[in-house]
Amino acid sequence: MAKNVKTVKKVGILTAGGLAPCLSAAIGYLIDIYTKTAPKVQIICYVGGYAGLLKGESIKVTPAIRRQALDLLKFGGSPIDNSRVKLTNVADCVKRGLVKEGQDPQQVAADQLVKDGVDVLHTIGGDDTNTAAADLAAFLERNNYALTVVGMPKTIDNDVYPIQQSLGAWTAAEEGARFFRNVVAEHSANPRMLIIHEVMGRNCGWLTATTAIAYRKLLDDMPFVPGLGLRRQKRDIHAVYVPEMAFDPKAEAERLRAIMDREDCVNIFVAEGACVDAIIEEMEARGEKVPRDAFGHARLDKVNVGGWFGKRFGEMLGAEKTLVQKSGYYSRAAAANAADLKLIGACARKAVASALKGEGGVIGQDEDKGGRLSVIAFDRIKGGKPMNIDAPEFTKLLKAIGQPKGARVEVKH
Repeated sequence: MAKNVKTVKKVGILTAGGLAPCLSAAIGYLIDIYTKTAPKVQIICYVGGYAGLLKGESIKVTPAIRRQALDLLKFGGSPIDNSRVKLTNVADCVKRGLVKEGQDPQQVAADQLVKDGVDVLHTIGGDDTNTAAADLAAFLERNNYALTVVGMPKTIDNDVYPIQQSLGAWTAAEEGARFFRNVVAEHSANPRMLIIHEVMGRNCGWLTATTAIAYRKLLDDMPFVPGLGLRRQKRDIHAVYVPEMAFDPKAEAERLRAIMDREDCVNIFVAEGACVDAIIEEMEARGEKVPRDAFGHARLDKVNVGGWFGKRFGEMLGAEKTLVQKSGYYSRAAAANAADLKLIGACARKAVASALKGEGGVIGQDEDKGGRLSVIAFDRIKGGKPMNIDAPEFTKLLKAIGQPKGARVEVKH
């Protein structure tokens, strides 16, 4: 170990993509572990993800920061900021002013790493971030740059192959459940109220399903007072829609209409990617242009799945008022919970050990190795992993709320 430590003199850290309840904690753990196991290794943090790397903007981790590293575990967000930058999307990088016309962003990034004397780059992000890291690692290898890239998997969607559990996803589900515990009380403000809870998840319904399961566990601990109309049925979930499962709108409307007539309210959990292809087709048929990000993904805030569900089901259920609430930004900006902290810490320790050995890849629980914490080759990392709708916990959820299980559908990536 000591021999390998000497070869690593400086490491860089960056966070990228959307937020997740793990970024601040991951940075804190990495700094703390390096300080304790390889104190002579210098650390810098690039500001704003790959954008900061391209611009050469970084923060030196001082002794004072090292002493407070574990205080970062108490915070959500990223103390070094994020951005969505794809190094292979040259036109977008030029448009943003990150590189000049004619420059190769990967070359600019590589040159900056060499200029900064970085031996190891730690990337903390989702599939897009780690795909970009994979592209960069391949570029470095092709051009004989002596640098190791070690990624950590961050996404509340929990949809990265072959990662069993992405960092921050457990916390996001827990926070989404707490969010809806307050929102659901709005049913008492208006008769025939339809409440749509839109949960993040472009291609994967894991977060929607897990948030729903966590929310119903919260209901288990609440002392309802049926005599005053404070019944569990009014605060329960009545439908859950995810991208991986088809459903019959007409049959569902009939089922939910009966609930509306009986309970005077209906509560629906829907993933932001549910029916998104159909909605985009409708928009484009009307001549509307769907905005896309640097990675080519449709901007889901513009597609507005929750609003689409609210309008159609509101009409079919005869709702007097429809309320659409999105928990994503609330959930993803939270500080990591105990379960996530344990996983983040384990991944950070593995990341540092791998970095000191010069072993690059993404640190995660490898599903192909029985969930063992491993260094996973970048070329095995891929986004869009679907939720298993046949999983016992999801089947149990649908049965509990009286929703028929739909057929499995293939989600476009």
